[in-house]
Amino acid sequence: MSTKKDKLVIFDTTLRDGEQSPGASMTKEEKVRIARMLERMRVDVIEAGFAIASPGDFEAVQAVAEAVTESRICSLARAVNADIVRAGEALKKANASRIHTFIATSPIHMQYKLQMDPEDVLQQAVKAVKTARQFTDDVEFSLEDGSRSEPEFMYRIIEAVIAAGAGTINIPDTVGYGEPGEYGAMFRRVIESVPNSDKAIFSTHCHNDLGLAVANSLSAVMNGVRQVECTINGLGERAGNASLEEIVMAVQTRQDLYPVHTGIDTSHIVPTSRMVSSVTGFPVQPNKAIVGANAFAHESGIHQDGVLKHRETYEIMRAEDVGWGQNRLVLGKHSGRAAVRARYEELGIAFSDGEEFQLVFQRFKELADKKHEIFDEDLHSLVALREEPAERFKLLDLDVRTKIGSAPQAFIELSIDGVPHQTEAQGGGPVDATFKAIEHIVDSGADLKLYSVNAVTQGTDSQGSVTVRLERDGRLVNGVGADTDILIASAQAYMDALNLLAISESKKQGV
Repeated sequence: MSTKKDKLVIFDTTLRDGEQSPGASMTKEEKVRIARMLERMRVDVIEAGFAIASPGDFEAVQAVAEAVTESRICSLARAVNADIVRAGEALKKANASRIHTFIATSPIHMQYKLQMDPEDVLQQAVKAVKTARQFTDDVEFSLEDGSRSEPEFMYRIIEAVIAAGAGTINIPDTVGYGEPGEYGAMFRRVIESVPNSDKAIFSTHCHNDLGLAVANSLSAVMNGVRQVECTINGLGERAGNASLEEIVMAVQTRQDLYPVHTGIDTSHIVPTSRMVSSVTGFPVQPNKAIVGANAFAHESGIHQDGVLKHRETYEIMRAEDVGWGQNRLVLGKHSGRAAVRARYEELGIAFSDGEEFQLVFQRFKELADKKHEIFDEDLHSLVALREEPAERFKLLDLDVRTKIGSAPQAFIELSIDGVPHQTEAQGGGPVDATFKAIEHIVDSGADLKLYSVNAVTQGTDSQGSVTVRLERDGRLVNGVGADTDILIASAQAYMDALNLLAISESKKQGV
């Protein structure tokens, strides 16, 4: 690799912007687990959350800051004093920290959202950067809706915040409006027009509303940007963000073209993708670049023949370089605690205490009795199944009967706060009957927004991973269940979602 190439900083915001996907909320423990995987991947900056958003977000940023030592940990903060102070407090124990502060700079945002004059926005931005520098020497400033901001105002505010101490300047395509040619050219003009632009690293943060997030990001890199903000699997609000795996592999594969290199250990890309998918309940589409199940599959006879003769005829990357083919069968029903714990450590998954591991090991043994082969994907799914301390709703028994010409009928027994309840119901299908039976008992008042089933591994004995998304009073939650019996997995996922709704209500009421 040429020593003349610049380092491209990879800024991962899966834990912050990625979590803004409706229903993709993560617990503190799940955020730490993902952060450790990002650290193993050698991600440069991990945006752990928005510290002032909630007590839970603050605790998650704090926990990630304590757990991760190799990557720089970042917290988002609006350009207001309270946000910045809160971010600084959350990052106190970080080995390396960054505060990422922002304010909108486009005419439409300043007029209708902020209701502020441009001069006031500029002064607030400078003040925010100076305040953030009191907590850390690494401050990033973002011009929200930067791609729709007026050039002359952008130049002024960027020059001012760099002078105030901002070391990274991010001009995001907040609404996914950008086009690669114009977006890249915008950065070139900014870097050429701002007198002190050489004192900062410029960054891009693109949303995928028009499917151009990765293209826009790479265009920006070709025009002087040296940090890309992205997420695992392209997770993010609306249509998502630029995908980390696509950015990294594009740069690595086309070293003849891009004037940069990354420090990413690409062998951890697929395992990290699977972990994020299992934690959030958002499956990866089979034809997703790099991490999709079909990304390196060849069905066409012409393609198969070419690959067999010479791999590079149809493959521009090696599957093993991004982590495919490395997750072999290593465990079975006779495997002991030490072997299971060791494999979890290899996957980057640690347990807070012996009790937490014992719960997962018990699930492992139950699964091993049902299927002969236990894969890494199975191990991820076992950890993803949440076990809350105060579990209000618990599945005790399920009996579903179907017959051609008759409506499916589900008999269910569950407990609410330890008290057992039984009922039965009919439905348009076995899952519908199961969910109706649950609602006959709990009467949750929640709306079912998503029901998703995915096979965890190949084979007819594979675990079915089920995601159930419920909404109540504007609160969206994802329940997750996994079992070799898809109906049991569905019921488990529904109960998990109900428990998450109950927990969120308790927190709101201060219980």
